[in-house]
Amino acid sequence: MTVSPDAPVLFFDSGVGGLSILAPARALMPNMPVVYAADRAGYPYGTKSEAELMARVPALLGRLVERYRPRMAVIACNTASTIALAGVRAALDVPVVGTVPAIKPAALQSKTRVIGVLGTSATVRQPYVDRLAREHGADCTILRHGSAALVDLAEAKLRGETLDPGIARDALAGLLDQREGDRMDMVVLACTHFPLVEEELKAGAPRPLTFLHGGEGIARRIAFLNGDMPWPDTPRPGTAVFTRIDPDVPSLAPALKGFGLETIEAL
Repeated sequence: MTVSPDAPVLFFDSGVGGLSILAPARALMPNMPVVYAADRAGYPYGTKSEAELMARVPALLGRLVERYRPRMAVIACNTASTIALAGVRAALDVPVVGTVPAIKPAALQSKTRVIGVLGTSATVRQPYVDRLAREHGADCTILRHGSAALVDLAEAKLRGETLDPGIARDALAGLLDQREGDRMDMVVLACTHFPLVEEELKAGAPRPLTFLHGGEGIARRIAFLNGDMPWPDTPRPGTAVFTRIDPDVPSLAPALKGFGLETIEAL
């Protein structure tokens, strides 16, 4: 397949969470052209039904691929990946990379064999997570908790707002207060928003915990799928596209620039 060096990699999320996937990818491939798409009109995904997301996500990504002609698409969202990845792959004619909870590396590292999975309510209830737990953590106790408030906290942080530390504490308590939660040593951040508030989570933890997410592994996957296809000779400013430009979007502009996204567009 012949691909123009300027053909971007498309990153997709409901909001800013996918920036935690974009950052390690940009570190590994600094000349990678980027279009970052945030579905503000559909945010948040974690409280939506499976049927809604299975209908919405493939159709929306189809429009984005038609407009931006990317070399590949990255669903930088655990909820969308665990629910709609197969539908997206069937709908698109470009390679698609999904984001799945990092249960495998957590199981490899856990000493106590008690692992927490912190995600959205939609993600933590998925059969996909059951399968990962069976395949990679069969000898582990897997605790799960869904937090919509922590998603909003990450969005607020990137808007530069003052944060309520109780939100991170409450999200962790949702795991720690479960049976065997006192033995938990690993927390899988199974929502791409959550690495953006890892500092707040660490500050809210009553004892040291190891937090894991899959950003660096996804960066390596993007590089592998890109293979020998050329990048531009120098880094290019990226574009952030929103399905709705609401009053919060302009306040995200400084944070977006920090991730190399200098232009904001509406879909």
